[in-house]
Amino acid sequence: MLMVDKTTKSLCPSCGRVLAGRIRDQDGKVWIERECPEHGPIRSLYWSDVRMYDRFEGYGKKGNGVENPQHERAAENCPSECGLCSHHCSGTLLANIDLTNRCNLNCDFCFANARACGFVYEPTFDQVIGMMRLLRAERPVPPPAVQFSGGEPTMRDDLPELIRCAKDLGFSQVQIATNGFRIAKEEGYVEALKEAGLSALYLHFDGVSRETNPFLQTHQRAIDRCMEARMGVVLVPTMIHGRNDHEAGEIIRFAARHIRVVRGVNFQPVAFTGAASKDDVEKERVTIPDLTAAIEAQTDGIIRQDDFYPVPCVLPISRLAEAYMGQPVVEFTAHQHCGAATYVFVTDDEITPVNRIVDVDRFFESIDRMAGTLSKGGSINKYRAMIEGLKDLHGSLKRDESGKSAEVWRLIRQALISQNFDALREFHWNALFIGTMHFMDCYNYDTERVRRCCIHYATPDGRLIPFCTYNSGPVYREQVWKKFALPGGVTTPITPEKPVSPGGET
Repeated sequence: MLMVDKTTKSLCPSCGRVLAGRIRDQDGKVWIERECPEHGPIRSLYWSDVRMYDRFEGYGKKGNGVENPQHERAAENCPSECGLCSHHCSGTLLANIDLTNRCNLNCDFCFANARACGFVYEPTFDQVIGMMRLLRAERPVPPPAVQFSGGEPTMRDDLPELIRCAKDLGFSQVQIATNGFRIAKEEGYVEALKEAGLSALYLHFDGVSRETNPFLQTHQRAIDRCMEARMGVVLVPTMIHGRNDHEAGEIIRFAARHIRVVRGVNFQPVAFTGAASKDDVEKERVTIPDLTAAIEAQTDGIIRQDDFYPVPCVLPISRLAEAYMGQPVVEFTAHQHCGAATYVFVTDDEITPVNRIVDVDRFFESIDRMAGTLSKGGSINKYRAMIEGLKDLHGSLKRDESGKSAEVWRLIRQALISQNFDALREFHWNALFIGTMHFMDCYNYDTERVRRCCIHYATPDGRLIPFCTYNSGPVYREQVWKKFALPGGVTTPITPEKPVSPGGET
């Protein structure tokens, strides 16, 4: 019989007070409980499937944090004095930088609630460069990826130059999170972003019908332009129960039909960071188990809930890379209940999850054993580890008549023995990433998850703040934006290409 009973700290959704919390299971679900001296007992849904919660629990691993945190703080102050502190357990994998709070849309579920601010936050070019330099100075490993967000980052005309500077500073991956309007409208714009060094475009994409996505025509134009420019796209749907969660399977099929340009779907269950009521939360909450169960049902079992794994499952690969290169590498030590992911192969109209080709658990066990042998050092041990490891890895491939197992084996062998990483690029281009990150809000806030966060916002005052603290903690985003607001600036709504009606673009 499964039993979950953990202590942590959480927040009061009404006043933001930090409270002692408890995570417990009941009736097959997992809940987070606390009591506010002013607002009484609070009980919120954490995960809707205790079995899946327990499976993911086995992958948990705390990282070592960073060697040069912004400040020293006692753990009991979490999350009130963030920025990063010496008690944070993970380095930065992906850095976010808000380039502006201006936006040409007005989505009611926006993390940033940008249009409601009444002032303009837009850091100067030099401030953005300073934030990137702060990130690249992180030790022992600087973050490999930065994502420009907002607001709508394409509203800044200096975006191409900022992308170029990010590449010059050493970020191997430079991304933008965008609604796609400028890309769809302005000929040559995505080509300019690519020429500057943009790696991928994260496109807000909430559905495949006029009811769920009134901007579908614009998004299709943006995707078509990206395909012409060979710019990879990741679709980012915000999933809301009763609004668009019934289209999760169709969104994946849409991505598969556009596999030449769409590299993944990164579902984001809605986080209630605005003025949501308790009724809104109970009615619209989508948890990771809810989403993965919906994907299984809506793909007729082609993609199963058990095909998904938590983010830290890939730690053996980091360990192998570190042992092979003899130097620290980035580690995916996010909390095991923050996200889930899988890969599927797309050939013609067929979708095949990687789990049908590879015994994923055995694959990671083989990688871990190879890393252990390599870490003993010496060229003989290194050669023996590679040969024995390849034999071990081959055993994790399942027998199939389609030839996919043989193709995966060829790619692994070329990458590890011949150092032919072009093969892995081929593999990625024909594979579709399907993932989900469930960012927290004041209702399901868990400081243990925050302490292991790998996605950090950089701020103009030299801080790195975990994603969920920045958006749902003690109003960090609001504090930062107000502190660095432009004098006398007002966020004036900007009408998209055409007025938008509830039924779609008109």
